[in-house]
Amino acid sequence: MKVDPEKALELAGRLLVERGAPSKCADLQACVLIEGELKGHPSHGLQRLPRILTRIERDLIDPATEGNAHWRSPSFLEVDGLKGLGPVVAISALERIAEQAHKTGIAVAGIRNSNHLGMLAYYVERFAEKGLIGLAMSSSEALVHPYRGTRALLGTNPLAIAVPTAGRPLVVDLATAIVSMGKIHHHAANGLPIPEGWARDANGRPTTNAAAAMTGSIAPFGEAKGYALGMALELMVASIARSAIAPDVRGTLDADAICNKGDVLIAIDVGEQPEFLACFSAYLDSVRSSRPSDPGMRVTVPGDGASARREGALSDGIEISARLWDELNALSHSSKSLVKGHGQ
Repeated sequence: MKVDPEKALELAGRLLVERGAPSKCADLQACVLIEGELKGHPSHGLQRLPRILTRIERDLIDPATEGNAHWRSPSFLEVDGLKGLGPVVAISALERIAEQAHKTGIAVAGIRNSNHLGMLAYYVERFAEKGLIGLAMSSSEALVHPYRGTRALLGTNPLAIAVPTAGRPLVVDLATAIVSMGKIHHHAANGLPIPEGWARDANGRPTTNAAAAMTGSIAPFGEAKGYALGMALELMVASIARSAIAPDVRGTLDADAICNKGDVLIAIDVGEQPEFLACFSAYLDSVRSSRPSDPGMRVTVPGDGASARREGALSDGIEISARLWDELNALSHSSKSLVKGHGQ
């Protein structure tokens, strides 16, 4: 079913406020979830909200805190999230290191004891809006098996990068796994099989059953290359954020444990360079206009697909399963919860 993004945003925000989140914190968390829906990544969208609400109710999330941060050095911000909502803690840290990067050239935030961030693109895009190159990294539970392995020992360890241009920034957002566990959860929730090569079951056997994959392991992308990058990010994030290594991480996919993964944000200020920004935009346009291998599919650059999906969803509505929409409405303490989606 199609749902008006504004109605979905209002419902998500109200559900969070009803559980003690200040409106500012609720709006930010809701916005990050809706951005996932708008960009065509429901694995990082509203399907995560019921778990977030349960975690608040169980005191695994403090919905009102922005965390506690201090400068370990002039360019390194150490952040204890104090069990806060991931986007709330991260945006607070982002604002501080963005300001510092304009002074020092580079600033880093290492975040621990905070909850799931959602799509990392959301954060690096904020850096780009400020004229900064932005990087974001995060860790997770052990969900990915090593190259040639069968047992989950690494996190999905996503990485996002945004580089400003004279137009829309170049935005890269990828997991070092072939797919996020959230996407496998989305397939399982909707009774859909997963493609061959995505995952193994709990016994280490290849599977196309999403439910079996949830208790098994995901493949690294690009075989040895994705595995190597994922391992490097595993150790980098744990070192910078002082957080747990994947086999000991809990809290991003359950409603039973305090979240102990790590997040790293990096802001880089390369100074005023309008001639470079124009050059970057022209270069990206030249890539887009280059000859495609398939005449029916034009060449794009990273971020084009998400941007196009977002524009379409803003006008046409976001696609949400009726089951999830009904579940969210039922979770509200308010009689105003029964808002209608398009085409209901």
